[in-house]
Amino acid sequence: MNERINEITDKIDKLKKQLRDEFDKKQQAFNYRLEGKRVKFEQEVLDAHRKLKTATLPWLFSAKIRNIISAPFIYSMIVPIAFFDLTITCYQHICFRLYGIRRVVRSKYIVLDRHQLAYLNGIQKLNCLYCGYGNGVVAYTREVIARTEQYWCPIKHARKVVGSHRHYKKFVDYGEGENYKQQLIKLRDDLR
Repeated sequence: MNERINEITDKIDKLKKQLRDEFDKKQQAFNYRLEGKRVKFEQEVLDAHRKLKTATLPWLFSAKIRNIISAPFIYSMIVPIAFFDLTITCYQHICFRLYGIRRVVRSKYIVLDRHQLAYLNGIQKLNCLYCGYGNGVVAYTREVIARTEQYWCPIKHARKVVGSHRHYKKFVDYGEGENYKQQLIKLRDDLR
């Protein structure tokens, strides 16, 4: 059964690579390139983007009232998100060093670049920064916790897990007690 699961996950990995390749083609189609963390568009594309921009005040006046009412609730979440970011960063820098686990590179998960698009106004750019940061912190946190789980308890659940992390497929099957100790050592070594 493990062999069949491995075949399926290998197919998924190949599909993910194909998807990345398609994203690379999109980058070429929209005439931009990456220079470090900056996105550079061709000048004619940049000019076209600026023409598509809706100024902040007209955009705000056209907003639905429910969106305006919800804004304070949405933006107040920045406090717990930032606190979570700080605590998970401290956690991994302390614990991962103690366990000998390779640390998660935060900047690979928290990507803030959509605010560089010239067709967005100031509020839209702020929204993009907020969502990029919030989702990045969640993805970063998930990877930190996934590595922690692989170190401490790399056992699959008996029930189906919706949205399991990328390390989960390597975990020991539920109820497979005979090989658990050997597999635990191997899975911990994989984290180094």
